Order: sequence, then structure tokens, then C-alpha cells
Amino acid sequence: MPSFLEKLKKGMGVEAGKEKPRKKRQAPARQEPPQELKIEPELIKKIEIEGIDKPSSAKASAGKEEWFKEPAGQLAIDVFQTEQYLIIQTAIAGIKPGNLEVTVERDIVAIRGIRQKPTKEEGEYFTKECYWGPFAREIIVPVEIDPDHIEATMQEGVLTVRMPKILREKKRIITVKA
Repeated sequence: MPSFLEKLKKGMGVEAGKEKPRKKRQAPARQEPPQELKIEPELIKKIEIEGIDKPSSAKASAGKEEWFKEPAGQLAIDVFQTEQYLIIQTAIAGIKPGNLEVTVERDIVAIRGIRQKPTKEEGEYFTKECYWGPFAREIIVPVEIDPDHIEATMQEGVLTVRMPKILREKKRIITVKA
């Protein structure tokens, strides 16, 4: 009578004494490039001519939208919570607060903007790590927040978005009326 282990091997297609060759593990798939950011053509011209004063509207009129030629850069963020707030922090050096757009739609917070190159000098680069151009990041909010009382502040190149959490009682006692 075959043992349990022999039955198990047979069920798995493994012959007694022989094991199937193991498949080699493949390297993890590369992450997809960041999504492209929609930017109005008028804004692109304004940046080229005089710089940017205000961010473009995320909802430009249909037919007048163009995809920016290069993909948007993505921000590195920290998301954490306190007892009363959900907080997002990101380092955005070289950006004026008026050049940022922070929007909330349902449970998604979006941060968008354009980082302008400080000089127009071109040359032969030895290292090129700084990102210049449009950037965007969307964050799915893990807790319920109050969108009417969100505050965004910029201090020393760090954007902090404070969102008050909606605190609902986990357990509520209901009195029964006679």
C-alpha cells in the first residue's frame, strides 16, 4: 500500500525518486513608466516665454488638450497618519506654491506641477539626475477624510498636505424605546 507521501508525489506528477526540474525564477517585471500629464498648449507657451504663475486646470476643455511630449516625473512621497489627520509630505525644491495644483476627488489626492530649469544653459553633461518639466503623483487615500478642510503648506521646499480624518464611532449603542 502506497504511503501518503507517495500518493502526494503521484498527485503532483513527481515520480518516486525523481523530482521535476524547477523553473528558474525570472527577474521582476519592470515598472511601467509614469503616466503622462495633460498640459494646455497655452501653458506650454507661457512657460517658454515668461515662466509659469499658476498651474493649468486639470480639466481643460475637450479638443484643446494635448499630451505633453515627455512623460511626467513622479514625486517621492511620505504618507502617514496621526489620531486626527492623514498627512502627505513631499520634497518639491525649486517650485513656488502658486505653481502647484493639489486636487482631491473622492479618495484620490493628486499633486501636479511643472519644475522649470533655472538656467537655459546647455552643455555636455557628466551627470544628469535632476528632473525638469511636468510632474504628477496620485495617492489613494487609505482612510475617510474631510475634503472641505484640507490644508496644503509649503515650507523650505517641502509640501505638506494635512487632511482631517472623519472619525466615525466603531461601536455605537442604540437605546431601545418602549
